[in-house]
Amino acid sequence: MKDIPLDSSERGLDMSRSDARKRLVELSKERGASLARLSELLGRNPSYLQQFIKKGSPRKLEEGDRKTLAEFFGVNESELGGLEGVAKEKSYMTRSSVPEAGYIDVPRLNIGASAGPGALPDSEEPFDAFHFSRKWLREQGLEGSKLSAITVEGDSMEPLLNDGDEILIDTAARPFRDGVHVVRLGDTLMVKRVAQAGAGRFSLLSQNLAYPPVDVAADEMEVIGRVVWKGGRI
Repeated sequence: MKDIPLDSSERGLDMSRSDARKRLVELSKERGASLARLSELLGRNPSYLQQFIKKGSPRKLEEGDRKTLAEFFGVNESELGGLEGVAKEKSYMTRSSVPEAGYIDVPRLNIGASAGPGALPDSEEPFDAFHFSRKWLREQGLEGSKLSAITVEGDSMEPLLNDGDEILIDTAARPFRDGVHVVRLGDTLMVKRVAQAGAGRFSLLSQNLAYPPVDVAADEMEVIGRVVWKGGRI
C-alpha cells in the first residue's frame, strides 16, 4: 500500500518537531548540560529527553517542560516547539546549577528578613540557587521543594545570626515548636526566636539582649517558616 502523502500543515508540524529536537541538542551542547541532567531539571527520569530526541517519544514536549527549558536556556519557547511569543529572559539558573543526580537547587530569594526593628520584603523572584545534597536534606528531614534562602538584615539575632548571613527556611506544614522562625507582622518580615507565651500568644525573642521581647497575639503574626541552616562569612 502506498504511503499517504502529508499535507502542508502536517509537514510543517513534523518539521517543527524535528527542528525542536535539533535545537534542544544544540542548546544543551552550547550550555554544556547533558540531556540526563536536563531531564533531572524537569523532574523526569534521566533518559526522558534522550528518548524524546532519538525515538520521538513523547512526540512533543509538555508545556511545563518546554517552559522550564526555555527559561533555563533564555530562549523563546517557539525554538522548542511552542507557539511564537515574547522572548524569555534568562533565568537565575546557570550551567553549574543544572541539578546533578543526587543534588537539588534551593532558590535564593531577593528578600531580607530583619533581625533588627523590621523591614519590608522586596521582590520574591529567585536570582540564584544553592546546590544541596538530596541525601543530606533527607537526613535532616527536609523536602527540597519547601525550602528557600533569604538574607538576614540587622543585629538583633547576633551572635547566632549576623547581618548578611543567608538562612534556609523550611516552609513545610509542621506542628509548631519553639525555635528560630521567619515571621510576618503586617508588611514586616522578621527573623526571631519564637516561643509560645500562653493561650493564643507568642513571644518574639532576640538573641541580642539589647532588644526587648515582643509579645504578639497569634492572629497578628504569620509564621513563614523555620530557620534550619545558616551560611555566612567568617
